[in-house]
Amino acid sequence: MIKIRLRRVGAKKKPQYRLVVADARSPRDGAFIDIIGHYNPLTDPETVVIAEDKARHWLERGAQPTDTAARLLAKVGIIEESKARKEKIEAGITVKPKASKKKAKAGVTEKSETSKEEPEAIITEEPETSKEESEAGITEEPET
Repeated sequence: MIKIRLRRVGAKKKPQYRLVVADARSPRDGAFIDIIGHYNPLTDPETVVIAEDKARHWLERGAQPTDTAARLLAKVGIIEESKARKEKIEAGITVKPKASKKKAKAGVTEKSETSKEEPEAIITEEPETSKEESEAGITEEPET
């Protein structure tokens, strides 16, 4: 399968991307078939330059754009934005960034700690109930 995707170029902490047509099995910065444009997210507003004729040529041949590439192609006006993305924009919903692996692990740890706390609370409640019953029994016995 052929994909239209971003290929990272640029220095450390200064990303720039080329919009390339590549085989889906090749690595992100590996072999590619054709360069159809470039994208710089650091400029204000972000710079997007795409060769419309090349992009249309590859889309007609069945190349599938990734989500980000599709967003850029829609921004330039080569393709329409997907219906799901339009609905999210109209509803005012922003896409949450993907959680890093560290945050995901931290979330799992927090859940397991929470589940450990609940049984402790139940255990502490039961002896209190039994203490109250035994104290009530002790106060009643001397009165009788």
